Amino acid sequence: MDDIDRFLKEDLDEKGDITSEAILGDEKAKAYIVAKEQCILAGVKEAIETFKRMGAIAKPLKKDGDETKANEKIMEIEGKLKAILAAERLALNFLARMSGIASLTYELTKICRRKNPNVRIAATRKTTPGFRKYEKKAVAIGGGYPHRMGLYDGILIKDNHLACVSIREAIRKARRLGLPVEVEVESIEDAVIAAEEGADVIMFDNMKPAQAVIAASKVRQIKPDVKIEVSGGITPDNITNYTFADIISLGMLTHSVKSKDFSLEIEEIR
Repeated sequence: MDDIDRFLKEDLDEKGDITSEAILGDEKAKAYIVAKEQCILAGVKEAIETFKRMGAIAKPLKKDGDETKANEKIMEIEGKLKAILAAERLALNFLARMSGIASLTYELTKICRRKNPNVRIAATRKTTPGFRKYEKKAVAIGGGYPHRMGLYDGILIKDNHLACVSIREAIRKARRLGLPVEVEVESIEDAVIAAEEGADVIMFDNMKPAQAVIAASKVRQIKPDVKIEVSGGITPDNITNYTFADIISLGMLTHSVKSKDFSLEIEEIR
């Protein structure tokens, strides 16, 4: 059972849509989905597949990554009305959540790249359990950097690791894996040590912009090709203060983003 089957089962369980079963027959319908507000569209493929699983056919009028105007139709659906209604909420949830993430990522990337054309806006692991791959996909659709998917595909030495071992020792041990090493630091002194040990990426965690600029200058003198990431306390209001970095990561892209509004409208019943 894949994700979409699991999500549908969450809504339908074994009994199905008991309301539709009680009041509907075998009516066929044509419907459409409309974006109620301007956004960067994401979740189109997932919505189409959701309708398909229930036996309805969805035709996209817009694709992932397209900018959508308010009240613009983005998809047409045909099939049995019961099938359309059974898939409706999950399809809309995909579109709403993923488009919210893609839109915020797009806006922050656009703002920051006015000051630094090469900066990347990145996600974190602060995601909805079971929905991470879709949230990370939405970040990418919005022009952002998904970052690592989990603990298994990237080395990131954090403060709780460093509570048990020094930065120098942690980096030296991690480098044995032959993968890029990222280390989180909270002070200029620790940033310098990380650069001396050859860290590939140094993340400045919860540093004020002025302190982070000094730290970036010092580590780049030691290791010119080091990547600088900043994280912690960064919001849309202050993000442009951090565009000296290569990567700006924000948990809010996925943990507190506002979903976009979509609705399904029945156009014809036959």
